[in-house]
Amino acid sequence: MTDVIVVKNLSKAFANGKGIKNIDFTIAAGEIFGFLGPSGSGKTTTINILMGLLVADSGQALIFQKSATQFEEADYAKIALVSDHNGMYEKMTLYDNLLFYCRHYGLPQKRLDNLLQRVGLYDSRKTVAEKLSTGMKQRLFLVRALLNTPKVLFLDEPTSGLDPATSRTIHEILLELREQGTAIFLTTHDMHEASLLCDRVALLNQGSLVEVGKPSELVQKYHTNKVVKVSYPDGSEQLVAFDRLADIVNAQEALSIHSCEPTLEDVFIELTGGGLNA
Repeated sequence: MTDVIVVKNLSKAFANGKGIKNIDFTIAAGEIFGFLGPSGSGKTTTINILMGLLVADSGQALIFQKSATQFEEADYAKIALVSDHNGMYEKMTLYDNLLFYCRHYGLPQKRLDNLLQRVGLYDSRKTVAEKLSTGMKQRLFLVRALLNTPKVLFLDEPTSGLDPATSRTIHEILLELREQGTAIFLTTHDMHEASLLCDRVALLNQGSLVEVGKPSELVQKYHTNKVVKVSYPDGSEQLVAFDRLADIVNAQEALSIHSCEPTLEDVFIELTGGGLNA
């Protein structure tokens, strides 16, 4: 697959001591890449440099083999960003906000209607934007980003605060985009979401990458405590090392045996000493 985003030795320092340090990663077309870390670890800084909203101190940040200073109008038309800082026309209806972009891109109105129906906003399309709830605004921004079927999509906490059914729908849409070849850069504090969606993840801590890889591979890499939980018919449970499992099960009839491998969040905490919401 072709690398759509390339970041090499990217650094940015701020007066408060925060920033990013020698960041390296690539994102291919048709890949969902999770960029995970505590608040203040450098996720938004990295996105802002890639989008041209910040200038790096050193290193490269390329989309379509170009830095943001080289982007042309046609490049921006293929890139979309969804975050809680997106703007909208507060006095216009939800629908008119989006219809403006639909017409700008020369898209059929039916595409807008279909997307609104999928994310559960169609019945609220006449609501004035300033009266929308936080979750509805999130979905508005997502629909706006998806209208033109971008080749690169930046998502900053896209399902935060949304109900499970709406989150599932958004996950389905993102997986469809991946199949169509969109490169998706995803930040989330929901490690279950990252495990479900992401082909690879980068774990970021205090501005530095501490691991990059497939979620399943990272879980196995740090699965050093090789034990399983054995449950018995009398309701008792026992943690048993792999190499003793055959002896234990032969001695007593187990009701169930469950692997005790770590989760992606367990791996992150082990590597950084803190939770994702820190």
